[in-house]
Amino acid sequence: MKPGMTPKLLSVLDGRTSGPPPIWLMRQAGRYLPEYLAIRAQTKSFLEFCYNSELAIEATLQPIRRFGFDAAIIFSDILVIPDALGQDVRFEVGEGPRLAAIETPDQLKGLASTLDLDHLAPVYRAIAGVRASLAPDVALIGFCGAPWTLATYMIAGRGTPDQAPARLFAYRHPEAFSQLIDKLVDAAVVHLSAQIEAGADAVQIFDSWAGSLPAGELEVWSVRPIQRIAEAVKARHPQTKIIGFPRAVGEQLLPFTQIAALDGLSLDTTADRRWARQVAGGKPLQGNLDPLAILAGGAALDRAIDSILEDFASYPHIFNLGHGILPPTPIANVERLISKVRSGGR
Repeated sequence: MKPGMTPKLLSVLDGRTSGPPPIWLMRQAGRYLPEYLAIRAQTKSFLEFCYNSELAIEATLQPIRRFGFDAAIIFSDILVIPDALGQDVRFEVGEGPRLAAIETPDQLKGLASTLDLDHLAPVYRAIAGVRASLAPDVALIGFCGAPWTLATYMIAGRGTPDQAPARLFAYRHPEAFSQLIDKLVDAAVVHLSAQIEAGADAVQIFDSWAGSLPAGELEVWSVRPIQRIAEAVKARHPQTKIIGFPRAVGEQLLPFTQIAALDGLSLDTTADRRWARQVAGGKPLQGNLDPLAILAGGAALDRAIDSILEDFASYPHIFNLGHGILPPTPIANVERLISKVRSGGR
């Protein structure tokens, strides 16, 4: 990166504040953009799209060109890790991901011992291509799924309302489940490191289903694995910023704030911002605009933006959603959001 051109997002993750916060949106490359829908039609499956480096580069850059966000996040998916471990992964139109469910401990033997980096090479080529195309003051974010969230899909074979299949597996087969989590920790470290080496400035660890775990299980299957990943990645790449996103954990956010290797935490829609700011103790925070507020637009969106800006005034904060942007979101509402955030609200 060129001297003097540090992206604003990275400055905030260093704990600095100045002027309006940097802004990017989870799922900012996606189905709400007509240009995305046009290139998505060029491939037969979602995974094929993710592994097409040229299309992934284009999808990542589209929202940067249109909106001028302060960060790009590589177009990929959290389930490339189980796919690169040899599990059958596919996406059904209108139904989401489908995997070959792991129902017994013996089925874990069918997974590869290490991540197939050759299989994931298109992801890393896309990161290198995006970084070469981005302005120096725009950060590039890589990501992975946290072990618990990945395990919920791998065991159930699909998304479930309460992640009961993975929770039952962990209760019934704790040793086997622990081995799976260990494998996924190792895979996440390798995958994030490869993204960083390809050009990612920061990485985010998505634990989308952390909120389904009771406190004791959360510590074992979410907090500690994320800590291990963050510490290992930081040991390899000490300058790279790491954001954790343990979604819907409520007051159980506290143990995540104590993970020193995490440079920031992303807040979901339900998080109490003032409480989170207090317990974070200065650790930078990201989020938590309701995706429905940006879908609604108008005065409701304005009020939500003003409230967030007020709650995070003089605090290191990255403006983002509490979850991904919804496909029906009008482009005009995104433009209104960016304009209002950058003008300081009100």
